[in-house]
Amino acid sequence: MRSNRSSFCLFVIFLATVGSAAAQRPVATPAPTPVASPTPTLERQFFKNILRDQKAIWTAPLHLDREHAKWLVPAGVGTMALFTTDRMTGDEIAEADGQRNASRIISYAGSIYGVAATAGTFYLVGRATQNARARETGILATEAALNTVIVVGSLKGITQRERPSGGHERSEFFDGGSSFPSGHSAQAWTIATVVANEYHDHRLVQVAAYGIASAVSLARFTGGYHYISDVVVGAGIGFGIGQYVYHAHHRQSAADTDFTATNDENEKPKDRWPAITPEYSRRAHAYGVAVTWKF
Repeated sequence: MRSNRSSFCLFVIFLATVGSAAAQRPVATPAPTPVASPTPTLERQFFKNILRDQKAIWTAPLHLDREHAKWLVPAGVGTMALFTTDRMTGDEIAEADGQRNASRIISYAGSIYGVAATAGTFYLVGRATQNARARETGILATEAALNTVIVVGSLKGITQRERPSGGHERSEFFDGGSSFPSGHSAQAWTIATVVANEYHDHRLVQVAAYGIASAVSLARFTGGYHYISDVVVGAGIGFGIGQYVYHAHHRQSAADTDFTATNDENEKPKDRWPAITPEYSRRAHAYGVAVTWKF
């Protein structure tokens, strides 16, 4: 592209030179205005971004360093502790069935249909109202959800853990099951993370998003669909993928600029206080105080 532009500019300069030489008097030819190539939209980059995301996700372990060990080691120890207690906690929750119907209803929010409805609503409303933030939320939420489906589906196929209803082989790995990790929990946390990051200046939206994701994760356990380790690891996967997709593909918007400006003002509260300076004049024998208040 750059070589083509250079050739075009040289051609224009050549025509201008020949024209000025043939004319009776020199004619000033304005230089061509460079035209910046438009940035591809997130819609056009959608599938390319998913391929890039998958490469980054699966190669992430190759880029771990000592800083990551601060949270990887405790997380690994905690997950192993949950594995050892999963059958016991799963059997205990199975004895209670009063919450099964409520857990089933809440679980719908983390299903493929619930996730698709949420992401689609954000996108369609954003397109209809020219709201760039809502539109981007829908696109990135869909992208992150698809990444989560691929990752969780792969891990389910690898681990093959039996669900709590798997009879004698329940909670066992590599036994043909599909319990680990929880797909509903992962997808709910993926969507919640993207929404919470997009609406970082709306605390209620963040609380609602993470609250719904937490409820879905809990419902998958209380409903007898998964063990605690399944939903915890699923939540971690969803949160991580949501964070990555947002920070990798989010584009600066006016809302971000306004939020940054507001934060800058909040970081300097002294600017909101009045400036008090003494004033006096010997010749006029006048004394006083000047108060300057910027608002």
